[in-house]
Amino acid sequence: MADYISQVIRKAGTWSGAFNQCVLAYDDRFLRRKVITTEHGETLLVDLAHTTSLDHGDAFELDDGRLIEVVAAQEPLLQVTGDMVQLAWHIGNRHTPCQIETHRLLIQNDPVIGHMLEHLGAVVTPVQEPFTPEGGAYGHGRTHSHEHGATAHDHQH
Repeated sequence: MADYISQVIRKAGTWSGAFNQCVLAYDDRFLRRKVITTEHGETLLVDLAHTTSLDHGDAFELDDGRLIEVVAAQEPLLQVTGDMVQLAWHIGNRHTPCQIETHRLLIQNDPVIGHMLEHLGAVVTPVQEPFTPEGGAYGHGRTHSHEHGATAHDHQH
């Protein structure tokens, strides 16, 4: 039995006063039902109605109203610099999650994508940082598939 259960997510900026934290990597912040361990070593059963993409600063709300903060974990990434527009286009064209900053792009440590970017003239440097990529163009938060739903464009020619 888990120490805590949460069925509600509070988005970053809409809450304050967490009593505990869960440090989660990017892939672990995409969940529906999962047991995770808090920083205090307790277990939290997350049981959401739908698969949800969690952001750094979101919180799990417990039945008693207490909050457990979601913290983006340090993880192995690739820092990409160079012709930012061209490189961002190639990363996006491969539906690769990307954290876009003024002078660099961050992607997950994928040697194949890293090698392709180097061939395009990028400087690719391994780093260890929290990963908080941009959400999808259709507001879904994750870009793991190319399905846009009934209200988006289709690809018929």
